[in-house]
Amino acid sequence: MATEGANKFSHVKPADTAFIGEGLRDFFLYRDLGITEATGGKVIAQLVKANNPPTAGTGWHQHQADFHIVIMLKGWARFMYEDKDTLVEAGDCVHQRPGITHYLYDYSPDMEYLEIVGPADFGTKDAEGPCPVPEPVPWS
Repeated sequence: MATEGANKFSHVKPADTAFIGEGLRDFFLYRDLGITEATGGKVIAQLVKANNPPTAGTGWHQHQADFHIVIMLKGWARFMYEDKDTLVEAGDCVHQRPGITHYLYDYSPDMEYLEIVGPADFGTKDAEGPCPVPEPVPWS
């Protein structure tokens, strides 16, 4: 028989948690999916969606995480991953390798993605950008 350790069963429905503006970026809204508690802090899974038009974007940064994926559910976002301009559209999955320098600089008004990161309390630090970043397209 398998032991559960700090892990426990979790089932979150959309009505269980609301999107809130208390996350890493004030121009996004975040919905916690209960995975941090279920895994004892090993992993966070959250829905992230656009709240305001992009102005300066996220700035160049790195996450201090062992594992980080983004699955685009709706809309699109434009990232710079080091010196590579990358369009991430609905259905795309991106593995952000540990320590990759990146910049989310543009996104659609309906952008929504699932973000899964380990550990749950991952850090973020500003980083020197390797190249210029294109301007976001204004929302109409």
